[in-house]
Amino acid sequence: MKSISQVARLTGISVRTLQYYDEIGLLKPSELTSSGYRLYDDNALQTLQQILFFKELGFSLKEIRQILENPDFDRITAFKEQKKMFRLKRNRIDRLIQLLERLEKGEQCMSFKEFDLSDYISALEDFKSSQAETVIEHWGSIENFDLFIQKIKDDEEHVARLAIQQFCSIEKYTEEMKSNLEHFSEIMDAWYSQVPEKMRTEDKFLKLASHRDEDVASEPVQSIVREIIAGAQGNTSRLLIGDARNYCRMMIDLYSNDYLSRVFDTRHGAGSSGYIVKAFRYYLENNRSENR
Repeated sequence: MKSISQVARLTGISVRTLQYYDEIGLLKPSELTSSGYRLYDDNALQTLQQILFFKELGFSLKEIRQILENPDFDRITAFKEQKKMFRLKRNRIDRLIQLLERLEKGEQCMSFKEFDLSDYISALEDFKSSQAETVIEHWGSIENFDLFIQKIKDDEEHVARLAIQQFCSIEKYTEEMKSNLEHFSEIMDAWYSQVPEKMRTEDKFLKLASHRDEDVASEPVQSIVREIIAGAQGNTSRLLIGDARNYCRMMIDLYSNDYLSRVFDTRHGAGSSGYIVKAFRYYLENNRSENR
């Protein structure tokens, strides 16, 4: 058994941080002395080591706690997954260093080779080849789906983090995603059949975009904006979307996203996303006191 001060000296973590980990239920001491002092055994130290690995990979304390509390969590499996993620991180840093070295020599390098394709990326490529009509239906074009795949490649570390957090392993995540792709049409049909038409927020945004030749300040346009906001607040926890002004900011950010706006405009007409952004921005600027 080690005291909290001994653990602090061993790990370089402050006593206050260890106390905080105890308070939030992330790392409980193995036992308490009669005087109330915290003691940690080898198992607790191994858990702490796991926590530090996850922190180094950029996981939040909340995410780490969720991972450790997952009934499927396995310590050895976690070590293997962490090793994979550190290798991804190392590979990315190595590539950045190589790029910087070439730039230092005066070479004109505007891009460089991305990570090798994972099984998930390969599954997406297979899905694109075998389900072209479905891809076009839901993404607007093959080019948009290619852009989606590229975004996955660009943010491979983040995808790996989500895989660990939600499925405890990259392999399980990949298997789940492959299954979803194999049954993508059925999943989308089932989802649409379960959501009443009046609750489909996407339909309301399409209705808003259909007015894109009108002034965003017009009453019909702003009436649709208010309808979207009211629907979102009625169907979603306010803890998630906040007040009306916060929801407007979320929609402005969403429809300003290069990838999402490109997909939306391809499917529903050039300028649709920009018009939605302008409509919500007008509401935001002209309803400053509403729902504060």
